[in-house]
Amino acid sequence: MTELLKLDHINVDIPIGGGFLKPKVLLQAVHDVSLTVSKGETLALVGESGSGKSTLGYVVAGLRKQTAGTVTFSSERNADDSRPPVQVIFQDPFSALDPRMMVGEIIAEPLRLRGVDSEERLKRAVEVLGQVGLSPEAARRYPHQFSGGQRQRIAIARALIAEPEMIVADEPLSALDVSIQSQVLNLLDDIKQQHGISYIFISHDLGVVRHLSDRVAVLYLGRLMEVASCDDLFNTPSHPYTQALLAAVPRIGKGRRKKEQILKGEIPSPLAPPSGCVFHTRCPRAQELCRKERPALEPAPGRATQLSACHFKD
Repeated sequence: MTELLKLDHINVDIPIGGGFLKPKVLLQAVHDVSLTVSKGETLALVGESGSGKSTLGYVVAGLRKQTAGTVTFSSERNADDSRPPVQVIFQDPFSALDPRMMVGEIIAEPLRLRGVDSEERLKRAVEVLGQVGLSPEAARRYPHQFSGGQRQRIAIARALIAEPEMIVADEPLSALDVSIQSQVLNLLDDIKQQHGISYIFISHDLGVVRHLSDRVAVLYLGRLMEVASCDDLFNTPSHPYTQALLAAVPRIGKGRRKKEQILKGEIPSPLAPPSGCVFHTRCPRAQELCRKERPALEPAPGRATQLSACHFKD
């Protein structure tokens, strides 16, 4: 597959606090993350709250600047093409849409910024509304006149109209009722198949991740713990943190979770991450080596494409 995006040793340090005679403290939101995404591929970012998923997604979208490392897009477009390569679908469809603008204006805003005339903007807005399952009349209504699921479809339409090569979807289902999550999920999958768009899909819901993703990157305190194909990660998880995340998924029927796979304690503060392996304070396999030396992201035993940052990986 053709490589579209390359993240090379990305760091994001956020200054916190400071004031009279007090220096600012750096919060390590993302630390030394290297990933690639191919054209038409969906890479999921998973992990607990505070793991750096959204921050990394915003770096890809250009909404936050990394403090170190490089972001490279290998676009096939001409150098004079003004279309932005990345668009974002935000978590909350209620706050992501301007309540003072009609839906047609909201969706067509990327075209207005490129200098497209008003008639053509409205025509394209109506077309893309149809692609996300909304009627042409929706263009002349306001966001508050729609349900949560419909608003998220409007947000998806706004991302689509700019004809991006990649969409960063930041928890796009979490603010929606369960009854309509599947509709939006299927819509995202259909868009991928029709347009060949790549996704960076940020989610806590591992069931959704398994349905939509091709590969999965597991983050903990801004560090990569594991990167694998969706099948490998769910069938043979290598890192203890990945195993704990999967063990926490609710299950129906027989079978108990292994006690050693249940996460205990809270995630440490990114203001003062643990030495060595940052997961060692909660890891059931932790030994003295884990406290002193940070493990490299290397292939799991017998699985060359499944990378795991653990001294005692499965």
